[in-house]
Amino acid sequence: MQYNKTLSKVVITQKCDTMKLRFYVLQVVAMCVLVMSASENVSLDSCRAMALRNNKQMLIDATRIEGAKYKKREARAAYLPAFDFSGGYSYNQKELSLFDSDQMLPVKSFDIATGSYEFNIVKNPITGEPIKSPDGQYVPQQVALIPKEAMTFDIHNVFFGALTLSQPVYMGGKIVALNRIADYAEQLAVAQQQGNAENVIYNVDVAYWQVVSLDAKMRLAEGYVALLDTLNRNVNAMIIEGVATPSDQLRVNVRLNEALVDLTKVKNGLTLSRMALAQLCGLPINSDLHLADENYNKPLSQIPLIPQTTEMELVYARRHDIRQLELGEKITHQQAKVELSSMLPNVSVIGAYSFSNPNLYDGFSKSFDGAFSVGVMVTVPLWHWGGNYNKYKAAQSQETIMRLNLADAKEKIALQVQQALFKTQEAIKTYKMTVENLKSADENLRQAQIGFKEGVMTVDNVMEAQTAWLKANSEQVDAQIDVQLCNTYLKKTLGILTY
Repeated sequence: MQYNKTLSKVVITQKCDTMKLRFYVLQVVAMCVLVMSASENVSLDSCRAMALRNNKQMLIDATRIEGAKYKKREARAAYLPAFDFSGGYSYNQKELSLFDSDQMLPVKSFDIATGSYEFNIVKNPITGEPIKSPDGQYVPQQVALIPKEAMTFDIHNVFFGALTLSQPVYMGGKIVALNRIADYAEQLAVAQQQGNAENVIYNVDVAYWQVVSLDAKMRLAEGYVALLDTLNRNVNAMIIEGVATPSDQLRVNVRLNEALVDLTKVKNGLTLSRMALAQLCGLPINSDLHLADENYNKPLSQIPLIPQTTEMELVYARRHDIRQLELGEKITHQQAKVELSSMLPNVSVIGAYSFSNPNLYDGFSKSFDGAFSVGVMVTVPLWHWGGNYNKYKAAQSQETIMRLNLADAKEKIALQVQQALFKTQEAIKTYKMTVENLKSADENLRQAQIGFKEGVMTVDNVMEAQTAWLKANSEQVDAQIDVQLCNTYLKKTLGILTY
């Protein structure tokens, strides 16, 4: 009789504690979470936005896009004429002299008889024949003297300069190809930024749901500790009444200590996961980050819809990595055209205004003066021992490599999509099974508590039921998180991950 009273007292105490615990667990499992203030809760979209705003790789991509725009403007400038100015100063040690000595030039006189100018030549007064010098030259009667000093110019200090203009007319298609490369490079930078943004979002989602998962498991661990603590108190009371043995309490104590150690590990993991998420979001790692989806041990409000068929051409059109490879192929094609232009004629119009001091146009006078000049320059490659041709063929081989990489990537993406579909289907199926398992675990725990109340089940039976209940709840949390991550990965694979 005393045993039944004691057992009834213990069971009533355990039942009350269990009802409180069940109420606590129902709060965790409930579909609606107690909402904190907006300043304390951070949603998944907010974490994504913070990560995209603060991620260093995204800042690098934005700077790369800005640089690509400048490159595009640089390529456009090649169509327009180029103006350049050059100037300088030179000091020369010696003067410039056109003659090495005084020069004597023969002069002519008009001959009325012949009606033309004739040289004045010394003639023999007897024979009347012109007289020649020993070197065989005729001896003039009169000469014009040009002193050496008259043809000597001061060029010690020379100032010079030129304003030049160059307008490309035909460069073998090089300018057009470079402009297209600049356009594709800008598009490539944008595609890289979008691809990296998807990677950032996926990493944030993984870190976010990791925190949510560990938070739910921490609450489950706390509930499990509470169950074991209640069982420990009941067994202790039963020992006092003489209806339980110390070995029963030892087994409960061992399980309770293991649960406390597991709870500590979960708490530490949760703290580190919060730090990792804060780092991804660009926040200090010690930020007190609370998530809107915490207390997530609840049924899924809506199971994601899985597409039955996928049109791969649409997937390819949405995938940023495929877009990058396509742009890479176009860039290598234009680079081959650039190399081809080195084997074609180049035509350009040039103009210049040159000036100097001493003045070359006014007897080397000490003044500045200059003149305009215009012209056309044509460059025709003739023979370079196959150097330009080999560069062109090497560029074509790079284009072929990019084309093969694109085809290989499409094959791998087709496989990746199918794997993501199967993985998502498996995650949903696993989640549905965990829902049924949790129902069985709840019923098993209820039956164990009733059996313990009736005295037909031992402490070990109750602890086994509690362990099964914890495992079922933990598996359901993992399954729900896995469904969320698989859904995100599937969207990323299909190219429909919005941000």
